Amino acid sequence: MTQEQHHEGLVKGITEQMKPVLAKSEQAIYIYLDDNHKVCNKKFADLLGYKSAKEWADTEAPLADVVEEDQQSVINAYMNASEKMVASATDVRVKNIKTGKVVKTRMIIAPVGHAGHVFTAHFFNKI
Repeated sequence: MTQEQHHEGLVKGITEQMKPVLAKSEQAIYIYLDDNHKVCNKKFADLLGYKSAKEWADTEAPLADVVEEDQQSVINAYMNASEKMVASATDVRVKNIKTGKVVKTRMIIAPVGHAGHVFTAHFFNKI
């Protein structure tokens, strides 16, 4: 099994594990392993103007949806979650790809373990 296949299997597994949360949460959510291995719920795809969760998951540069000035705070929060196992919250402005509108959000990011790997779960509320 290649690393790509392994990562795809991990994403499939965490998607199944988190299915009730992704489907029922009122928040926009994405779960991230790396730029090519991630999943989101419909609310997150809608927030950013994507046609589907799969369309967003197929993008290779997820930080492109974040206003440039806020990208470093997202990176810092990700590093804290993925390396130090520390959850945090930060304000993040994201861009809707359809309208170009900037949406102010509060992002909560937390580490999530699955099959011996650390994912990060990102929860968004409009502010």
